[in-house]
Amino acid sequence: MTEQREQDYSELVKAFHLTWDSFPGAARIIDSGNRTIAVNKYAAALGMKAGEICALRPSPEKHRGCLKRKALLTKSAQFDRTFTGKIRGWLPIEGYPDAVVHFSIAVPEKITGEEKEQL
Repeated sequence: MTEQREQDYSELVKAFHLTWDSFPGAARIIDSGNRTIAVNKYAAALGMKAGEICALRPSPEKHRGCLKRKALLTKSAQFDRTFTGKIRGWLPIEGYPDAVVHFSIAVPEKITGEEKEQL
């Protein structure tokens, strides 16, 4: 990552960590070239790192159905639910037309009574 790119994203990365570090799933800022700009604490614990190409992790085959490009082109959030019970999302970022927040989170099989009260 060049110094200019780091400078361009520095405020965004700060805001990302404030917002996404407590999220209970992996979240990353991904640019239009598939480079990871930032990772939240959950993603870091899984071994994801800023600077890597997201489409190579864990393998290119796992990225079939990626909606990042559609999110960037339409400037609207995109979501899907995988067969493994995860929800994935690609959220365009206002002021950063070449980047999205990409997240994934596991969906529990059922919600307990206590959890329903918190909704």
